[in-house]
Amino acid sequence: QVQLAESGGGLVQAGGSLILSCAASGRTFSQNYMGWFRQAPGKERELVAAISWAGEDTHYAESVKGRFTISRDDAKNTLHLHMISLKPEDTAVYYCAASLSLGYPYNHGTRFLRSESYDYWGQGTQVTVSS
Repeated sequence: QVQLAESGGGLVQAGGSLILSCAASGRTFSQNYMGWFRQAPGKERELVAAISWAGEDTHYAESVKGRFTISRDDAKNTLHLHMISLKPEDTAVYYCAASLSLGYPYNHGTRFLRSESYDYWGQGTQVTVSS
């Protein structure tokens, strides 16, 4: 059974930092896209960052560029999101996601932007940034 388990969320003051981690079990995703999404109350789920196999390509939402860094450790089957300079508008539930269809070595265009391209999801971890 494939599972994704997020950790590292919490309450932080504006300007602070957090590191989110996602541990995958049941299979490896070393040759697949993985990503972090978030959903704030009353808003749609949005892609925060995505990373391709071996970290060759990364993509960030405009709102987090320069502040968030996505990385993966395939030896440990984990995904990370390092967040600095956090803002109150970053408050949301953050989800880890992994795709089966977005796999090596094909060019998938911009499909990694869409939540429906991801097959496995974690339960989410709450990040709250106070002003």
